[in-house]
Amino acid sequence: MPATPRFRRVVRIGPVQVATYYDGRGHEKHTAACTAPRCGFSADYDSRAAAELAARTHRCAVR
Repeated sequence: MPATPRFRRVVRIGPVQVATYYDGRGHEKHTAACTAPRCGFSADYDSRAAAELAARTHRCAVR
């Protein structure tokens, strides 16, 4: 069973949370995930800046 990633440096930008974690190969990854109900947006990025940019420009399709 794969280990659950341990998120660190978690920040919230509007409804989107941005966090940093290490993937299964030991590489640092960054994720942005929307916490709004029924939105479903989440994506992984190689840089923190890209994840934060995605969080700032995200618009939920479902309101």
